[in-house]
Amino acid sequence: MHRACVSATIVILARLASLAVGDAAAQSDPFTPPTTPRTIVLWPDGAPGAVGKDDADVPTVTIYLPAPSQATGAGIVVCPGGGYSRLAVDHEGHQVARLLTSRGVAAFILKYRLGPRYHHPAMQQDVLQAIRYARWNAAEFNVRTDRIGVMGFSAGGHLASTAATLFDGGAATARAPIDRVSSRPDFAVLVYPVIVMGESITHQGSQTNLLGDRPSADLIAKLSTDKQVTARTPPTFLFHTNEDTGVLPENSVRFYLALRTAGVPAELHIFQKGEHGVGLAPADPALRT
Repeated sequence: MHRACVSATIVILARLASLAVGDAAAQSDPFTPPTTPRTIVLWPDGAPGAVGKDDADVPTVTIYLPAPSQATGAGIVVCPGGGYSRLAVDHEGHQVARLLTSRGVAAFILKYRLGPRYHHPAMQQDVLQAIRYARWNAAEFNVRTDRIGVMGFSAGGHLASTAATLFDGGAATARAPIDRVSSRPDFAVLVYPVIVMGESITHQGSQTNLLGDRPSADLIAKLSTDKQVTARTPPTFLFHTNEDTGVLPENSVRFYLALRTAGVPAELHIFQKGEHGVGLAPADPALRT
């Protein structure tokens, strides 16, 4: 990524954080979306590898757009957490989308496929297609194709980290034009993310739901996303708490150190207090920053 784009990304994240601090301190911002959200089916003809046609088999994206006069040109695919078995779609989805749009950032909440009904690579296919969808329709959503990021919480943070490390450049010969579009996010925001697989610091429930009961050593290594970081991994912002016993903060530390080694711009914030799954933590004067 060009240095100017990296600087612009960090400025966007810093501006979002500073604005959130001021409004949260005043406790006067209801984060009302300026436009009515709508939901689209990610694969109208059926998701790859779908085992049925029920709601659980149909990945969707719920689109929140800022008022045109406030739009910054940035967009974020939001991946709620839930251990790869459910989705915390309110405090790690809709609340986040309302905050983002109130700050001029388009938000695309991803409903991805879950275990044990599905395993990898279904979830990764869903998040990469969501990024492609936002980029392919960038003009419609008033976002720039080079300012589309991904944000995830807990297991959704792991999913976002797979997008940041296991993306593709699009298939040049694909029949569908959208499939020719790059799925690489321009930046990533990982919130108390699951990162490491197959170790003592692993969130075992997420690993089992994602990889099944007996994953191979190669699959465990591939989905330990700290091992997949390269110089092409986008600038990344990580947030965790020291008291998190659900997903240990060592997960974020591992990813941050991998980013440093690869020379990728990164920020890591580990707060002392706070349990797992705090979301935007509106009631906590420290965490809500």
